[in-house]
Amino acid sequence: MVALCLNIAWEFIFSFVYPSNKPQLYVNYIWFCFDLVIVRQYLKLNQAAFAEYLPKKLFCPAFCSVLAIGFFNMLFATNELGTKLGSHYTAFEINLIMSVLFIYILLSSDRTQGQSISIAATKMIGTAFASVISFLKFPSSPLLNFLYVAIFLCDGAYIVLLYQKLAVRDLRPKQELVNFNRASGG
Repeated sequence: MVALCLNIAWEFIFSFVYPSNKPQLYVNYIWFCFDLVIVRQYLKLNQAAFAEYLPKKLFCPAFCSVLAIGFFNMLFATNELGTKLGSHYTAFEINLIMSVLFIYILLSSDRTQGQSISIAATKMIGTAFASVISFLKFPSSPLLNFLYVAIFLCDGAYIVLLYQKLAVRDLRPKQELVNFNRASGG
């Protein structure tokens, strides 16, 4: 819930409140539309997953509360830091939160359903590229430099932990790595 709320709030802010420069603006519009579909599916299908922790009638208000907290946090941070820095800081903060949440989800459940080394590696590589591009724009930002490294380490830890969990359950993590290498041209 947290990751989804932060993500759609970021897409909304940098599409409509503080629009990014083109062509990034068009990318934000597209992702915002994708996120709307994901939110609809999430609200429709995930009430049961929270039934143990949250009464059904509070599921939507809880989602809206998390969305509002994330939205205003990013809005005020961007207002204070400016659009250029605000968009980078908030994007990498969200990315770090997601990386930590992936580890939490993996460690808090015996299930690995929906978790994939290929997807994790793709996230790690994509974030590494985004980090390099951001570093070239803001090389002297201690916070951003910390975020790049922290995200990379968390993503690496997640891949190792997921590999170990899959190996223990004999779910063929090595074959998934081979398939990932083939798909990426490696």
